[in-house]
Amino acid sequence: MKVAAILLAAALAAPGVLAQAPMPRPDEARSVAPGGAVLRGLDKVAGRAQDIALGPGESANFGRLTITLTECRQPAGDAGADAFAHLVIHDSLREREVFRGWMIASSPALNALDHPRFDVWLIRCSSV
Repeated sequence: MKVAAILLAAALAAPGVLAQAPMPRPDEARSVAPGGAVLRGLDKVAGRAQDIALGPGESANFGRLTITLTECRQPAGDAGADAFAHLVIHDSLREREVFRGWMIASSPALNALDHPRFDVWLIRCSSV
């Protein structure tokens, strides 16, 4: 039993066994002209989902949230690659900013909006 556990650990630690392509950082990506984004908002109480298209610097209201897109980036030369969007989200009821940072389309939970009623996540960059 110990031998099997040691062999399994060695196999998993071997280079290339669980190798994945490294995810590009937002600063290694370029904007998709002109840098717009498509987001999806979910009102968890009403059960309503809505797609939100924004251009760079634009804002949209979703429920009591105001969502502002700073920029959206994708790795150069690969339109199907992962998208990164920098967002600022303000809650009018709380009268404060509830999110500021990068969201990643393929991993929305890595840096998610932590709100009791609303979820917002990035779908893709676009040329809005």
